[in-house]
Amino acid sequence: MHYLRSLDDSDALAERLRGGGRRLVLIGSGWIGMEVAATAKTLGNEVTILERDPVPLAPAVGARMGEVFRRLHEDHGVDLRTSVHVERIIGDDRAEGVTVEGETVPADLVLIGIGAVPDVALATAAGIAVDNGILTDASLRTSAPDVYAAGDVANAYHPVIQRHLRSEHWANALNAGPVAARAMMGGQAVHDGIPYFYTDQFDLGMELSGYPPLMADAELVVRGDLTTREFIAFWVDDGRVVGGMNVNVWDVQDDIQALIRSGDRVSVPSLTDTGTPLARLLG
Repeated sequence: MHYLRSLDDSDALAERLRGGGRRLVLIGSGWIGMEVAATAKTLGNEVTILERDPVPLAPAVGARMGEVFRRLHEDHGVDLRTSVHVERIIGDDRAEGVTVEGETVPADLVLIGIGAVPDVALATAAGIAVDNGILTDASLRTSAPDVYAAGDVANAYHPVIQRHLRSEHWANALNAGPVAARAMMGGQAVHDGIPYFYTDQFDLGMELSGYPPLMADAELVVRGDLTTREFIAFWVDDGRVVGGMNVNVWDVQDDIQALIRSGDRVSVPSLTDTGTPLARLLG
């Protein structure tokens, strides 16, 4: 039974899967579950994903985009089961199967990818304010003098969307540390970047930039073809682009981020028109 939290976890999982011929059962269809599933299947293993929600990745990209990833995995032979409830993992010293709604799915190894919660025990013990992570201002200062927080654990105030935002992706870890360091040294640094994420699964490559709290209730607009998996998806709130995801379409992320950053109102027909360069939409 495996988790994927560290480099050692990754190495151990790779050693078991690299030769192919294994039966892997993944519990959870978030980014970890879907990425490992694609890698394991490509290496010649049998893969089953068990997910309690109706659509994979829906919390991250919504149901319509989640269906794109469902079809991708099913087209490559992954057994993806949604709206199911895992009862238990079978085995003594090693996993032998997973019981789901009365059926036991055979397994040589099981990966649990059901998400994580921020470890705020140290902050709580120190009396630092916490709420879905360690609360900070835009410069990553906590409620305690001279104490800063960065990375996955920080629920930082984002000055653009004017609310707190906790991001668990590598771009946040990469960019937040320097902001905290400059602020510690007395600089006027703020953590105001657009959250960014990418994934590669089978023959699908994707980049995503946007503000998840704003994307949740935004209109989804698609430029391109979902069936061929070559498109750009935009999340539009009151005429403004608040998120953008390019799938197998390249060299457009800078323009997508510029659209989001501008806050300009853009017409839906211009967003969906593949003949209109994105750069032309910028005021």
